[in-house]
Amino acid sequence: MNNRQRVKAILNYENYDRLPVVHFGYWEETLQKWCDEGHLKPEEITDVADGSPNEKALSKKLGFDFNYYTTFQDRSGFSSLFPAFEPKVIEELSNGTYKYLNEDGAIVLQKKGVRSIPAEVGHLLTDRKSWEEHYLPRLQYSEERFDSAAIQTAVLDSETRDEPLGLYCKSLFGQIRNWMGVEGISYLYADDEELYDEIIDTVGTLCYRVTERMLSSGAKFDFIHFWEDICFKNGPLVKPAVFDEKIGPHYKRITELAAAYGINIASLDCDGLIDSLIPTWIKNGVNTMFPIEVGTWSASIKPWRQQYGKEIRGVGGMNKTVFAYDYAAIDKEIQRLMPLVELGGYIPCPDHRIAPDAKWENVQYYCDRMHKIFG
Repeated sequence: MNNRQRVKAILNYENYDRLPVVHFGYWEETLQKWCDEGHLKPEEITDVADGSPNEKALSKKLGFDFNYYTTFQDRSGFSSLFPAFEPKVIEELSNGTYKYLNEDGAIVLQKKGVRSIPAEVGHLLTDRKSWEEHYLPRLQYSEERFDSAAIQTAVLDSETRDEPLGLYCKSLFGQIRNWMGVEGISYLYADDEELYDEIIDTVGTLCYRVTERMLSSGAKFDFIHFWEDICFKNGPLVKPAVFDEKIGPHYKRITELAAAYGINIASLDCDGLIDSLIPTWIKNGVNTMFPIEVGTWSASIKPWRQQYGKEIRGVGGMNKTVFAYDYAAIDKEIQRLMPLVELGGYIPCPDHRIAPDAKWENVQYYCDRMHKIFG
């Protein structure tokens, strides 16, 4: 079996020969630290995007089989905005920080030399006028969204590649939250539900059409994938009943479309405590949770399996913080994962991108032990 076949077999509760050892990429600072320590050369840490040649070479050097988060995207990439806003500094402040307009049209505070989640202090999208002026034109379907050469490569590779490739179906709500902020999108539901619905339906329709275009291209994908990030450590940032009513039907349209093309694995990346949103995802065809952040809330595939049975699958749930400690901590974490793997439908994966406190030799040890135990 190759890794493409293994992933589909595991996530469909079928027999497989061995468990692939997978990851979810790295922080840029992690790669730079490993380079400074002499484990990598400067040219090896450039262009380490998910699925790139350098990223694949790095995976092999550490001992991973592949990066699960390898997906095909259109030219708008992570967002649906096409074109994205041009990032620019709009105001410099006396304390050394500056206000910065990012690609989503959010105004954030940043400081040179400091890398963290930026504080949002404003948004271009606030009402119908700003929606129709700045966002609606950027959310129209067009063939310009697609790179014909990249599509052709995906078509040609469909029958020969050994590793799985997902089709990125974008975000149905999380990106709207990025455009408006948590407060903005929450107030909009109360103040102008008509506009709230219009924004969601516009995004949902665009995501459907982009998915339809790629599925009909002749390229063969192994799973479809969504991104949301709409939860924090205590639960969702949107009322589950509203999410179910407004966004659920858009998931259903897209997952049913994928199923018509023979794709029955639909995974979703949402950080935080996601439990109260899982019923909507399961009901509407999203069946694989990723990356299952362990966090302070101890997320795990086990209680979900007990509740939803084999309707749910998972990729993730490996507590990556052990990479900062020692071999004993890694062995203990692998022991914790063993009964979860035995449940079926589950592939352990570091529960987000590997952080700068990770020791190179610890990551290599983890990969080696995983291969020996689950090989």
